Amino acid sequence: MKKIRILGIDPGYAIVGYGVLDYDGVKFKPVAYGAIITEAGTEFTERLRIISEDMDYIFDKFRPDCMAVEKLYFTTNQKTAIDVAQARGVIILSASKKGVPVAEYTPLQVKMSVTGYGKAEKHQMMEMTRNLLGLARIPKPDDTADALAVAICHGHTIRWG
Repeated sequence: MKKIRILGIDPGYAIVGYGVLDYDGVKFKPVAYGAIITEAGTEFTERLRIISEDMDYIFDKFRPDCMAVEKLYFTTNQKTAIDVAQARGVIILSASKKGVPVAEYTPLQVKMSVTGYGKAEKHQMMEMTRNLLGLARIPKPDDTADALAVAICHGHTIRWG
C-alpha cells in the first residue's frame, strides 16, 4: 500500500512544534517529533533565522511529501499574533522553497479529526494523539503533541486514489 510522509507544524516563534508521520491510509507511524526552540531575549530577526535554518534541516533530513500547519487563531494579544504570523510565514516559505505542498487547518478541524469533538480539551487531544500513534507517553513540549495532531488531521483529510 502507498504511504505518504506528513510533516505537521504547530507554528510559533519561541517554540515551533513539529511531527513527522508516515501514513498508509490506515495506520500512522511516527518517524520523528520535537520542537525548534528560540531563546527568550534573542533578537526577533535572529529567531526567524533560526526557525528558517532548522526548518530547512527538517525538510532535508525527513523529506516529507507534504506539510500541514495550524492556522492562527488569536483573540487577545495582537503583538503575539503578528510575531507568530511572521514565524508562520518563514515556515511556509521553507516548505515552498523545498517544493513541499502546504495544507492549513483550524484548531477546530484538528480537534474534530483527532477526537471527533470540536470542543475537545487540551488533555483529551494529547491523550488521543498519543493513543493514535501508539506512543508510551504524550510528547513534550505541548507544541510537539499539537504538531503531531495537525499531521494526523492532514492524514485523515487526504484523498487516496
